[in-house]
Amino acid sequence: MSDFARRRTMMVDNQIRPSDVTKFPIIDAMLSVPREQFVPAGRREAAYVGENMELGGGRVILDPRTLAKMLDAVDVQPDELVLDVGCSYGYSTAVLARLAEAVVAVEEDEGMAREAAATLSQTEADNTAVVEGPLSEGAAKHGPYDVILVQGGVQQLPQALLDQLAQHGRICCLFMDGVLGVVRLGYRSESGVSWRDLFNASAPVLPGLARRSAFAL
Repeated sequence: MSDFARRRTMMVDNQIRPSDVTKFPIIDAMLSVPREQFVPAGRREAAYVGENMELGGGRVILDPRTLAKMLDAVDVQPDELVLDVGCSYGYSTAVLARLAEAVVAVEEDEGMAREAAATLSQTEADNTAVVEGPLSEGAAKHGPYDVILVQGGVQQLPQALLDQLAQHGRICCLFMDGVLGVVRLGYRSESGVSWRDLFNASAPVLPGLARRSAFAL
């Protein structure tokens, strides 16, 4: 077993399982996807640390516990289409690819999007597509989606993203209020999207998902 594979096992045993994430497909995906390949080259030694990985510019890769608990909540099925918003270098997309029929990832940073697509291809995540564009717009032409995950903080969720959620679909977001946040699960029914709180976490608010400040004279 390589050193990174050992660290991956430790990540699952010390960060994921103790967080009450026990679904086999999620455990298997997080044991299988080489997280170190989906981070900047100079940060690989820190790939399995149990905290958000800072990428600069207010962007992070969510810590493994937060991602795993979000995956546990949305319960992706093998026949479902997933939208991964703010994929950065593609780690979350690679994990989702092992759970879903297909994953569309949106990333507005050109360099990250390019690297995500290349690494996903190298790791044979062939059921994924990376779309470069504003995170707030999603990827409507490929939707609607059974599941939408947002890989960072949200203050105000754009209607454009909600509109891409299929009937009976699930959306999971980390809503931030100051430095504190709560992950919420939304479920779409005929009457709209209903939300429930899941657990506390924290991450920088993603571009285009900040609360619009009211202009006052």
